[in-house]
Amino acid sequence: MTMFADAATKEAALPRIDRFGIVIAILLATALTLPFATFRANRIASGTGLWLFNALPMTMALAVTAVLAATLLAAVASRSPTARLALGALAVGALALGIGEAAAYLTPADNHYARIAPATGFWVGLFAAAMLVTDAMVRLRLGPIGRLAALAVTMALVSGLLASGAWSHLSLIAEYRSRADVFWREAVTHLELAAGSLVAAVLVGLPLGVLAYQIRAVRGPLINILNVIQTIPSMALFGILIAPLGWVALHVPGAHAIGIRGIGMAPAFVALFLYSLLPMVANTVVGLSGVSRAVVDAARGMGLTGLQRLFQVEIPLALPIILTGIRIILVQNIGLATVAALIGGGGFGTFLFQGLGQTATDLILLGALPPVALAFAAAVVLDAAIEISGKDKA
Repeated sequence: MTMFADAATKEAALPRIDRFGIVIAILLATALTLPFATFRANRIASGTGLWLFNALPMTMALAVTAVLAATLLAAVASRSPTARLALGALAVGALALGIGEAAAYLTPADNHYARIAPATGFWVGLFAAAMLVTDAMVRLRLGPIGRLAALAVTMALVSGLLASGAWSHLSLIAEYRSRADVFWREAVTHLELAAGSLVAAVLVGLPLGVLAYQIRAVRGPLINILNVIQTIPSMALFGILIAPLGWVALHVPGAHAIGIRGIGMAPAFVALFLYSLLPMVANTVVGLSGVSRAVVDAARGMGLTGLQRLFQVEIPLALPIILTGIRIILVQNIGLATVAALIGGGGFGTFLFQGLGQTATDLILLGALPPVALAFAAAVVLDAAIEISGKDKA
């Protein structure tokens, strides 16, 4: 018995290996074996991959390697969420500062054509470190306020890096500098498409959802029609809308003056609005259907009219489900608005498709990264709002 007890004690004393951490460790180890930065003679030339110790001064390369090695060990051996979060965040910071230093180190003096971009090793390492940070935040069980604070800190740090000039030599920033005015104009267009279509969907979809909830005969046909619209590919729906909107622009007085035409922002806006109706209507119906009948009967017994029950009891209690539909719509529309550039709708897709046509990777990233960041931020904010509204109704 003593032998078994000693064996059990020794086994308990050994550090437990985190299985998810093994995946992160493999990714970090892989990142160290891949090129860290890419050097190109100009924006469309083929690049040459440079490993960490070729892309950075020796001191900086050793520091980045040490941070990644410590993060690798923490991912496997440490079960402390705080330690994992700290080292994961430190790894993200080391990679961010390292790639900025690599761009400054590798850019020849007085050369405005050379381009330095992150290579595979950087992206794999960043992905692994971000996974570790996310895992640690899940283990810490941060509430909605904590997640919003983490998002605010992340945005502040990225803004600080951009403002400090630490990334000024990166090719992505060079692409931005040459298109700064156009970038912000397209950013406004992208937000108008995504948020405007969301507002329109709420104004139309919420009453339709209430109608479908109250009248069962309407519910089935309405949901079926919206399901059919949802199955149409985005480019096909854009194309379908060109003819009717072109006709409206030609034959309805004032339509062209307010921006309605066969190509451009109008068909993109209408398509996004149509795609948004199904999540809005369906979540409204589900949310209202989930309200306890006992609560509704109690409200009726208190003398509340049908409208009073709807706006003072049923919709507030269904709000978390309705907000979930709004979250789905906003994240979906931020992504779909990128495709609108193909029919002249503008938005970040303008840069993405220009980059594809020119085989310019950095221009592609200039069009792809902002929608990803916007969608992520929108998801975090609305997830927090859903959780807070759910607690308020509990």
